[in-house]
Amino acid sequence: MTDELQIRTDFPCKVRSVENLWIPMRDGARLAARLWLPEDAADDPVPAVLEYIPYRKRDFTRQRDSIMHPYVAGHGYACIRVDLRGSGDSDGVLTDEYLQQELDDGYDVIAWLTEQPWCSGKVGMIGISWGGFNGLQIAAMRPPALAGLISLCSTDDRYADDIHHMGGCLLGDNLSWASVMLAYNSLPPDPEIVGERWREMWQARLEGSGLWLETWLRHQRRDSYWRHGSIAEDYSAVRCPVMAVSGWADGYSNAVFRLLANLDVPRKGLIGPWSHKYPHIAIPGPAIGFLQESVRWWDHWLKGEATGLMNEPMLRVWMQDSVPPTTRYAHRPGRWVAEPSWPSRNVVRQRLPLAPDQLLPEDAAPPEAALSICSPLTLGLFAGKWCSYAAGPDLAHDQREEDGGALVFDSAPLTEPLEILGAPELELEISSDRSIAMVAVRLSDVAPNDKATRVTYGMLNLTHRNSGEHPEAMPVGQTQRIRMGMNYIAQSFPAGHRIRLSLSTSYWPLAWLPPEPTRLTVHMGQSALSLPVRGPRAEDVAFRAFGPPEGAPPAPRRIVNEGHHNWLVHRDLAQDASTLEVINDNGVVYLEDIDLTVENRAWERYSTIADDFLSARGETKHVRGLSRGDWSVRTVTRTVLTASATAFRITAELDAYESGVRVRCQSWDISIPRGFV
Repeated sequence: MTDELQIRTDFPCKVRSVENLWIPMRDGARLAARLWLPEDAADDPVPAVLEYIPYRKRDFTRQRDSIMHPYVAGHGYACIRVDLRGSGDSDGVLTDEYLQQELDDGYDVIAWLTEQPWCSGKVGMIGISWGGFNGLQIAAMRPPALAGLISLCSTDDRYADDIHHMGGCLLGDNLSWASVMLAYNSLPPDPEIVGERWREMWQARLEGSGLWLETWLRHQRRDSYWRHGSIAEDYSAVRCPVMAVSGWADGYSNAVFRLLANLDVPRKGLIGPWSHKYPHIAIPGPAIGFLQESVRWWDHWLKGEATGLMNEPMLRVWMQDSVPPTTRYAHRPGRWVAEPSWPSRNVVRQRLPLAPDQLLPEDAAPPEAALSICSPLTLGLFAGKWCSYAAGPDLAHDQREEDGGALVFDSAPLTEPLEILGAPELELEISSDRSIAMVAVRLSDVAPNDKATRVTYGMLNLTHRNSGEHPEAMPVGQTQRIRMGMNYIAQSFPAGHRIRLSLSTSYWPLAWLPPEPTRLTVHMGQSALSLPVRGPRAEDVAFRAFGPPEGAPPAPRRIVNEGHHNWLVHRDLAQDASTLEVINDNGVVYLEDIDLTVENRAWERYSTIADDFLSARGETKHVRGLSRGDWSVRTVTRTVLTASATAFRITAELDAYESGVRVRCQSWDISIPRGFV
């Protein structure tokens, strides 16, 4: 099967599009929407499918939207793409993610859709990332017309499993993501849509959107801020059918398993090898006919047609074969496997006790021994990104360099293949010489040539060992028994390979460093790795194959200035300085059908000096620009995050230009106390 998107124009229904329409809210504000629907929908109403996100329907998601929404509309649906209040061309100012105002607006959008003459009264929601989050959150509000949901790359728990924190550790992507949203929120609506009031709307956004990083850093534990919008607080609130989708290279695969295990509604799970993309355009391949699967889902739940969908297994995942380590893959070899339900009876736990340098066989008695580690603070420079957006070069590199600063436990070479499906878990008897410490663990596939490919990983802020809501200091020198999980994965280890567990006291810059170096001691005793082992099943080959990736013709665009993507590790040996430089330059493109030129460039730098844990510095810069004829705007945003032993410090700048003249300059200098981080 090819990974290349196959463009289709021969749909069952002829589709017309509406570039912009206004949806009134209960307080008089208007949300901007783009609509695709069958030409005869006014005479023969159809169900509606809503995507509701802040990423600017007019320009930044234009090409992606043009591939997806007309395709689904061509199969008999009214597909509508709505800008959140305060984003794109909608009224208002966006001041944070998943606010109650956003969810209330989404509820009202669904009610408005049911009142349109072209809508049958049934509505579905689809969304990836932000749109996957708010789809779950709005579903928990139970809009009467919401009859189905496809949630991709999302989470049910905003604190425990999102871009902000992992195991109570502060993620580097927290800074990265806040910077992305600062750049988005600095842009104005399109004058062709909103008219002369564009400048007034722009100024309101520049003045009122705020610095989201400050808000997030003021919530360093699992408090009511994070519980809001986390459907894990009450899974029973969701009453509509849910399809949950993600990829192993994405940051959000874990939630698929929790949703399948905890929701009490018809549900399906799908996980491929993909990064943070829709599966019909995702890499690493294989990309699949995800839009065909979406239409089957909608046909079943919005039209009541017999598609056979719900007779198929609850969960389908890509069982990944062993591959050499690299920071990018065009395609991950493997095969599709299926489970009738989750948790699965086909997965059994295999417990491997820890011994010095070894993972012992399941029935072996561990020795009474202890090993300690104080990792270099730069361990993690080859960890890749918490959430891969382009699947390269942002994946984990060969782990051997990282393993030099870690405790390493290897199995004997496998005598037969071993496959796992689920979350590896680690039980540790551990002590620390500091009251604030973290532990990072990695599971790797070690080939006979010693190359080590990271399979999955996990982290735990040891002050959160008992509670994310009520952290407590590690008692110095006292052994504590902890349990921690790694990210879910499906992976095949070949015969002759070894399984490696690596344990370190830092993982920078994927996670922010503790205030000072820590030495952890692992006591062998009851310490063990638990693997979710799944044997191959004959039924796996009997299931229906996915179709090839298909889509509607993409919106026409011309590249004006090529982008450039890279990850660079710099080591200044004279200064003993280390820097990870991330270049995410999307260049400049011209959108032909709306005569708009779009610039989108970003850079990130994460640096440390010697063994100084307080030298850690994260810095981001974003440049965004829009121009048409003699109208042009450009914004430049910069954010720097540093920390002392007791406080985080944020310095940030925002400069906005109209026709080359700076019209706003704003700066921030904020100190926020550290709380067990």
